Amino acid sequence: MKSISLPPYAPTLIESTRAIGYTLESAIADIVDNSVSAFASSVDIFFYPIGDSYIAILDDGNGMTADELETAMRYGSQSPNEKREVSDLGRFGLGLKTASLSQCRMLTVVSKQGGNIVGCRWDIDHVADTKDWSLLVLDSDAEIDGVPRIEELKQLNSGTLVIWQNLDRLKIGELDFDRSMGKKMNDVRLHLSLVFHRYISGEQGLKKMQIRMNNSPIEPADPFLTRRNTQVMSDEVMNIEGSAVVIRPYILPHISNLSSSEISALGGKEGLRKSQGFYIYRNKRLLIWGTWFRMMRQGELSKLARVQVDIPNELDNLWTLDIKKSTAMPPEAVRNNLTAVIERLAENSKRTWVYRGKKETLDSVVHVWNRFKGKQGGFYYSINRDHPLVEIFSNSSPQVKRNVENLLKAIENSIPLNQLYIDLTSEKQVENETLTTMQEVESFLLGLLEQISTEAGKAELLESLAVSEPFIHYPQIINKYRTGGTSHGSK
Repeated sequence: MKSISLPPYAPTLIESTRAIGYTLESAIADIVDNSVSAFASSVDIFFYPIGDSYIAILDDGNGMTADELETAMRYGSQSPNEKREVSDLGRFGLGLKTASLSQCRMLTVVSKQGGNIVGCRWDIDHVADTKDWSLLVLDSDAEIDGVPRIEELKQLNSGTLVIWQNLDRLKIGELDFDRSMGKKMNDVRLHLSLVFHRYISGEQGLKKMQIRMNNSPIEPADPFLTRRNTQVMSDEVMNIEGSAVVIRPYILPHISNLSSSEISALGGKEGLRKSQGFYIYRNKRLLIWGTWFRMMRQGELSKLARVQVDIPNELDNLWTLDIKKSTAMPPEAVRNNLTAVIERLAENSKRTWVYRGKKETLDSVVHVWNRFKGKQGGFYYSINRDHPLVEIFSNSSPQVKRNVENLLKAIENSIPLNQLYIDLTSEKQVENETLTTMQEVESFLLGLLEQISTEAGKAELLESLAVSEPFIHYPQIINKYRTGGTSHGSK
């Protein structure tokens, strides 16, 4: 059997690889991965939408020699099965090329190391003209100096500058490219703040990296609100083929305890519900988030649950990592261990939602509402007939008592349960405090005391109200009228 060399037709393949499925934000994140692997401490992203528009990504990493740059520009420059350095965020040897050319038709890379500056360029139109894998080498000072943002690179001791020009994919269907570019780059800012948040924040064990966009620093996201101490379960470490996978579960605070800015930061565009689930990190870089991998449904009562999972790059083959580094499926050994974790986590999340800030099981408190278990296993609520505000009517005429009872039943039978469920599980805080000030509560109390003719009766009412809602939350008002203030009630 003979074999023949059958290299791919360059113009067709290079056009085809543009359709792998990168978004602008995932493409730029792929370039930043290279900066991390080059031990950069800063990355600057520039976008210029006017005239000869371009996007530039500049880092102060190790830089490359001419041979290293040529290798980096080669399609499939490294096998995905090769063992990589711990800090390496690449895998297929395709990211620089496929990510860049998914957004533009001309990719230029200029790198500086040891005082030498070298540059190469992929130009899709040039490849189409030559019908070959024709990599352009910038071999003159004039060609190097013609690259946008080259002066910033020259000021560094070492680093790499990636330039995207002829941004055809970004201009498709846009009537106002300047405006649309600004919106798209804002999405990039949000994406990078999340994907690289552990690098930007300078997590222990990582080299801190600053990312700027048009000279404006990108602040790190905090998907777990770690400063609020929301970790409710201990870390779990699994040994997979000699490598450690670390699992760290979190439960976010209840929505009523979050500020509007925290809710916005946690939910982003998708909302809290779609942001629940696993957050998979490869070498501390976020790969995929907001999924339970079909191990649990994305429910309302679990939407406060987050699970941080750290995987090393030597397990890439087990996680079926794709070229864009945006899809990863955990191996069976990991899924089996994660199942028990998420079951416990979901129960904790459910309790966080159910608990609304008032422990209705305390026997010492007289609540307005009672909760009962129904015959079919469900639950129902009724107004507490022993509440002092209801007992006030016990000495009324039979007609008044019937009217009060009919009113209470009407309230009980018309609770908007479906709407309450929607409201309680939404991203908006439910506010239902009709007595909002001390003055209003005191006025309410005075109105009740005025209906009692004797001091002994007023004292008895105050004792009953002291352990009843809502007055139990305002003991200073009750104490005021217990200690000689009851006479005010008869004015």
